[in-house]
Amino acid sequence: MKRKMGFWMCSALVIGNMIGSGIFLLPSSLAPFGIHSLWGWALATAGSVCLAMMFAFLVRAEPAAGGPYAYTRRAYGDFAAYLCAWCYWKAAWIGNAAVAVTLVGYLKVFVPALANPVAGCLAGVGFIWFFTLVNLMGTRTAGAFGLIMTLLKLVPLVLVGVAGLLHFDAANMQAASAQPAGAMSLANMVFQVAALTMWSFVGLESATVPAEDVVSPEKTIPRATVFGTIFTAVIYIVSVTAIQGMIPAADLAKSSAPFADAAGILFGKTGYLLVAAGAVVACMGTLNGWALLQGQIPMAAARDGLFPHSLARLNRHGVPANGLIASSVLVTLLMAMDFNDNLVGMFNIVALLGTLTALIPYGFCAAAQLQILVDEETPVSAREAKRASATAVLAFLFTLGAIYGAGRDAAFWTFLVLMAGIPMYTWRQWRNRVEARLAAG
Repeated sequence: MKRKMGFWMCSALVIGNMIGSGIFLLPSSLAPFGIHSLWGWALATAGSVCLAMMFAFLVRAEPAAGGPYAYTRRAYGDFAAYLCAWCYWKAAWIGNAAVAVTLVGYLKVFVPALANPVAGCLAGVGFIWFFTLVNLMGTRTAGAFGLIMTLLKLVPLVLVGVAGLLHFDAANMQAASAQPAGAMSLANMVFQVAALTMWSFVGLESATVPAEDVVSPEKTIPRATVFGTIFTAVIYIVSVTAIQGMIPAADLAKSSAPFADAAGILFGKTGYLLVAAGAVVACMGTLNGWALLQGQIPMAAARDGLFPHSLARLNRHGVPANGLIASSVLVTLLMAMDFNDNLVGMFNIVALLGTLTALIPYGFCAAAQLQILVDEETPVSAREAKRASATAVLAFLFTLGAIYGAGRDAAFWTFLVLMAGIPMYTWRQWRNRVEARLAAG
């Protein structure tokens, strides 16, 4: 196949997949941290750049592979790869719950009745199943819908971020910093902010997926991944910080549509409605993309005999329907268990769970990079090996720091999610042996 994707197309892929719903409630989540949130942003950005460089190396080592699962399997075999796929899959459908919560928060601007927890939950679940049906119709349909949504994602971020800087009042952030989310140390605050903001960076590995269709992938992908990560981080920091400087922290912490509220201050009622509509569209595009992902992740592991074979079964449109539907059922149950009128608080919980289940595969990949270097499976110079090792170590330490910052409760539930998957691996191995005996006669 002729290689088509160059630097700008790869950069657009990274930026488009990273910018999703996570950013649209983040100003409210970070309001209690005030000026200290900038240190957390700096840590999250630096850690994400290390992760981007790590994936850039891994794609050179395994240019035809499609993500953390394949890298982990190459370095550590089936069991570690299974745990990686299990967590990565959980990150996808847990992430969809966070997206749906954000979508409902901005939709309340147009439908105030969604402030009722039951109505809000039903609306969120309705969107989940709508995009499940869209994806069941085939990747072409889902991709066409997603492309339109992606083109509109940057509008509310850039508009509010740039205009908001002209109305920035540092006193709002300083006042918030005086009493930051409880009496915690600066280090704890920084790590907690990094954990919250990290949800907005998930997807930075996107350019590694189509490596075989990229011009000079060993050069293009590292540059595009690092550039895309830094570019997106700048947009994030400018827009979120601008809103924190515009709206008093006490009011911002309670807002379920902070970008729309900021637009209302800047441009009046019309701006408020336009930015809210833009955020709804962006959330819809993200929900569509993650719905596609939540079916594809278990399919890869199922084909290798690590997940139930039924999750690899394709419908007449070539979509892994069973995996997609099973994931949406799990999202529905998660939302029904704890949907309430405090959307910011619920978003924080779900986003932290989604982030942690994504950070575990990232940690696996950082360790896998070191293992590949130790095994000398990829010919590299001594200088490049030192740089790759340093990057992997920093990426691994960052994942540990972000996990620490998420807090005990999020780490506890994430550990339970990880352990809950082990019996299925054992069952799958037993089924594989039974099926092998039957096939042998």
